[in-house]
Amino acid sequence: MKVKMTQKPYDVLIFDWDGTLLNSADHIAKCICEGFDAAGLAPPTMDEARNIIGLGMVEAIQFLRPGIEHDLIVRIREAYAERFFNKQPTRGDLFDGVMEMLDTAASQGFKLAIATGKSRPGMDVVLRQLDMTSQFHVVRCADETRSKPHPLMLQEILRELRLPPERALMIGDTEYDMGMARAIDMDRLGVSYGVHGRERLLAHDPIACIDTMHQLHEVIEQAPQRGGDVRLGNRLG
Repeated sequence: MKVKMTQKPYDVLIFDWDGTLLNSADHIAKCICEGFDAAGLAPPTMDEARNIIGLGMVEAIQFLRPGIEHDLIVRIREAYAERFFNKQPTRGDLFDGVMEMLDTAASQGFKLAIATGKSRPGMDVVLRQLDMTSQFHVVRCADETRSKPHPLMLQEILRELRLPPERALMIGDTEYDMGMARAIDMDRLGVSYGVHGRERLLAHDPIACIDTMHQLHEVIEQAPQRGGDVRLGNRLG
């Protein structure tokens, strides 16, 4: 949906990747489970593996198996990567409305960024495969900064773009995305179709929780001025 705005409430839209723009959660969870199995460990359940999507891989493995030895982490990561890259994503794996939304946002003058739990090599490969490398002004990955929910990757994006937190909107499908934005008083928007459920997202006081990317520009058009108490979480979706 295209919305003509007289004044943008934000200068940059920062997106999570897996579960927000790309429908990849089931593939990631399956590869995580197979990675544990290949390392000789009892795998987590698919639900357990889905729950940690968004964290950096090391932090995700440590969350699933507290106290795990470093060499096992390395073996799981290697097995995971081998399986993950066996499946090449296409633009058909993007959630409905994503490309139209990104094109509309760019035409309206928004800068676009990614804050992801993926590794830099993995993110670069996926963007090249989808021919989307030039779509985003800044991409920050978990292996080159602190993992979510620590807000450092958001702070680094803002620093690179020379923007304060109030001029940015974080959009994601997990409480890790919501939590890191909330930590620096950045507006945040949940998407209900990803990894974490609506109630977990709404607990972090997003401006809204949408069911499809087609709703994004409507939400931005209605975004309250900073300092206001009104949120849109129960109005849309």
